Amino acid sequence: ANAYEIAMVTDVGNIDDKSFNQAAWEGVKEFAETNGVTYAYYRPSEDSTEARVESIKAAIEKGARTVVCPGYLFEDAIYTVQGEYPEVQFLLLDGEPHTPDYATYYTAPNTHNILYREEQAGYFAGYAAVKDGYTQLGFLGGMDVPAVIRFGFGYVQGADAAAKELGITVSMKYWYSGTFGPNDEIKTKMSGWYTEGTQVVFAAGGGIYLSCTAAAVEANAKVIGVDKDQAFESPTIITSAMKDLTNSVKLALADLYANNGKWSAEYAGATQVLGAAENCVGLPTAADSWRFNTFTVAEYEALFAKVASGEVVVSNATDAQPAVTNVTVDYQN
Repeated sequence: ANAYEIAMVTDVGNIDDKSFNQAAWEGVKEFAETNGVTYAYYRPSEDSTEARVESIKAAIEKGARTVVCPGYLFEDAIYTVQGEYPEVQFLLLDGEPHTPDYATYYTAPNTHNILYREEQAGYFAGYAAVKDGYTQLGFLGGMDVPAVIRFGFGYVQGADAAAKELGITVSMKYWYSGTFGPNDEIKTKMSGWYTEGTQVVFAAGGGIYLSCTAAAVEANAKVIGVDKDQAFESPTIITSAMKDLTNSVKLALADLYANNGKWSAEYAGATQVLGAAENCVGLPTAADSWRFNTFTVAEYEALFAKVASGEVVVSNATDAQPAVTNVTVDYQN
């Protein structure tokens, strides 16, 4: 009665974080309930690899045959446990297993990884904001890990492309907070940005959007959400640069269960990179979530089609700041 077949282990947040954990959990929940499979989630006692490994092992002891781990923080934990439990299937979102020093990467046959083209989601957000008339932008990142950098650099590229089309110059403030949780320092920094004229800030990183929206409410300014549609969290959020973790999880689990509980040859030991072509990144287009004044859904869908087809290519490089012509970016420490 207390055994659960599918387990999800959260990272530093919880399943109601309105972001990464919640989106992944919704995928687990929907798949399990549709297919009559037992499921549960486990939250590590602290933010450490040891605690994450401990939670994974606790899930397996409770009967988990599949363990879903959302976030790059699980990379070295999965590297450790995938060999210890070859009969358990692991799904790692937003990362690939490696040793703590990054010297060795290895994905075992019982592990499947999913990465996302965050640069495309960021591009859509930056392009849309400028097309809608915003000329003073901000990017608030969490930790400067590859996924967050791709969001930010994509945002810069999108803003630059729209500014070129409009024949205008756009300014942007850019900063990594060093955390995925809200705090007073972030709110103070964002309040300063808004006071200095920033009109909209893309808050990319877990719960940091809470600090940003708090500052935006006081300044009567705007925010762009991340990972999932965050429109209902605050009237200040005009759109969200989404990754469809929910659907990604359901698709992966469908492969697993269609192959008798083991990854198919296409998935085993492999990494998928999902983007616009797979309809796994984008902006929400529901009427209640679309809060642009002049940029239309039809215009967005036309842009989306160009990115999905490859007609518009967004660089995913993270080792150098994007080359731009119409955006002046103030990279702050």
